[in-house]
Amino acid sequence: MEYMTTASTASTGATRWLTGEEQRVWRAYLHATTLLEDHLDRQLQRDAGMPHIYYGLLVQLSQAPRHRMRMTELARNVKITRSRLSHAIARLEKNGWVRREECPSDKRGQNAVLTDDGYAMLGRSAPGHVDAVRQALFDRLTPEQVHSLGDIMRAVASGLEPEGTDADLPWLR
Repeated sequence: MEYMTTASTASTGATRWLTGEEQRVWRAYLHATTLLEDHLDRQLQRDAGMPHIYYGLLVQLSQAPRHRMRMTELARNVKITRSRLSHAIARLEKNGWVRREECPSDKRGQNAVLTDDGYAMLGRSAPGHVDAVRQALFDRLTPEQVHSLGDIMRAVASGLEPEGTDADLPWLR
């Protein structure tokens, strides 16, 4: 497929197709992020018996005041639907790593609370996870590339950050 140039699309309002270089970068990004997520998920499943998303939930709770967070805030922070979060929290509860409690400020809301066992599991899991992240990503990059990657990811995230509370985002449903 031939790609339309930016100049020709600006005047016609047609789709701005990716250039050949943009297409190569996009495909490389998709390939690398899929492999990285799979690598981290397999490592955590093997070493800690949990998927990467559950590890992320434990990390969020470990960093929250008193190791507790409203379920809606936790869903927003991890960028998952409340339904998926509820299922994940149920699994973490079954393992004894998290418990739910009523939210004192809103009787309809619930907090997820990291238990002592969950905190201990996170402490046991973190070294292997950090090693996997370092080996898969940071050990392959120069310090300049790490800096550039950080700048790039912050620019992408800031352009995608939702504005307002009425945005139709999965983690707000």
